[in-house]
Amino acid sequence: MRLPKARRPRLPRTRAGRRRLVQAVVAGCVLALLPATWLYLSTGGRLRTTADAPRTEVAVVFGAGLWDGEPSPYLANRLDAAAKLYRDGRIKVVLVTGDNSREDYDEPDAMRAYLTRHGVPGGRIVSDYAGFDTWDSCVRARKIFGVHRAVLISQGFHIRRAVALCEAAGVTSYGIGVDAKHDVTWYYGGTREIFAAGKAAVDVVFHPAPRFLGPKEAGVSDALASAR
Repeated sequence: MRLPKARRPRLPRTRAGRRRLVQAVVAGCVLALLPATWLYLSTGGRLRTTADAPRTEVAVVFGAGLWDGEPSPYLANRLDAAAKLYRDGRIKVVLVTGDNSREDYDEPDAMRAYLTRHGVPGGRIVSDYAGFDTWDSCVRARKIFGVHRAVLISQGFHIRRAVALCEAAGVTSYGIGVDAKHDVTWYYGGTREIFAAGKAAVDVVFHPAPRFLGPKEAGVSDALASAR
């Protein structure tokens, strides 16, 4: 028995049909890029470097994966920037936010250990164990830890989304996009952000509840009180 050949999609045969197809493709591309364009335009005045970051009480460092229980190179770069801000006296407390959804995977504790090895006192580090994504981290920073203003630290391809989401969550934010080697991970992250921008727009409009909210915590306020 001969199997039927797979049918190839037929292109429009008329000039008008081809024109409509091209218009539809262009319109689809424009719609797909609108959220990324919104992120770029809405956060342009909020980006800084470690040299000109405003003096702010709190820095928020977002998780970026672990390698054998240690911060990945990308996460280490973020933590290095936070440690520099602390040593330079530009921040007083670091809020590390990441994934601890499994007993054998603990981003915040690995981030804390790295920072203490690089000169940040443990009493100035606060851990958020339910930062499952950027929106959750921003909402929890505001509602659980009482952060109203912060410097956010991430890679350049992610920092605009972080700033936009934290602003929407009620945290006045400045972003530091740390340098990163342009390897496969960097290109993957940049491509992923095009699609993540769409989710960010939905989060900003609908303000969904985080996966886990929980009770308020005094870690940031206690750390700031000890800093004073």
